Amino acid sequence: MADNNIFLFVPNLIGYARVVLGVGSLYFMPTNYILASWCYILSGLLDAFDGYAARAFNQSTKFGAMLDMLTDRCATMCLLATLGTFYPSYLFVFQIVMVVDISCHWVHLHTSNVLGKTSHKNVGEEENALLRFYYTSRPFLFFMCAGNELFYSMLYLLHFTYGYTFLGMSVIKVLVILLFPVAVLKVILAVMQGGSAWRNLGYIDIKEREESEKKN
Repeated sequence: MADNNIFLFVPNLIGYARVVLGVGSLYFMPTNYILASWCYILSGLLDAFDGYAARAFNQSTKFGAMLDMLTDRCATMCLLATLGTFYPSYLFVFQIVMVVDISCHWVHLHTSNVLGKTSHKNVGEEENALLRFYYTSRPFLFFMCAGNELFYSMLYLLHFTYGYTFLGMSVIKVLVILLFPVAVLKVILAVMQGGSAWRNLGYIDIKEREESEKKN
């Protein structure tokens, strides 16, 4: 019985640590960018280890997958909310990004569960080629997720400091400029993901209604 106590599985213990670090990051975020950044970065690094642990120990669970996704989404959402206070003229942009990020990921996960998929990262051949590549190429998926987080993190740091300079240019500012296209593409992918999920959810309704009419 103890072996089946999923609440104490290694990847889920890592997930709990990520939540604690995330809350610590939120607490320090408005005032202490050094502590906030360290907590946020450590939580992000652990994100890579929980998936590895799940595969290594054969401890993949729906509980862990949901914990992992919600931790990611809530951390990004709270960072965006903070950025909205730091850059009030761009508040509407940050709000739109939050809405897209939360709603599209949620409907995608829900539709994946309704369809009986073992993972929300499993996509069919009928999906858009870019979306398929996003979920089937681990290097591209990592690059997009890490680049997106790094963009908003650098934007956060830029509020407090220009950091190191190279040839008279702020490295943080350069990273913000270079990673901006990644953040834009990430929003586009989220919209594609959400649109596909809504379409599939609609097809499920149509199929269920057709089957119901046949029975009547």
